Amino acid sequence: MDKDRIDGAAKQVKGSIKEAVGKVTGDSKTQAEGVAEKAAGKLQNSVGGVKDAARDAVKK
Repeated sequence: MDKDRIDGAAKQVKGSIKEAVGKVTGDSKTQAEGVAEKAAGKLQNSVGGVKDAARDAVKK
């Protein structure tokens, strides 16, 4: 498993928590930051998946 996949999953969790805190406190800036961080985590996770697929294809 690629490091980007692990880091991306961590960012997604952190973004989800930040988004929830923003909703609960009514802080739209924190909520928006959480949404953005979650999206960045999804992207990073996807990049890690592509790297994994490429590495597996080269091994075969």
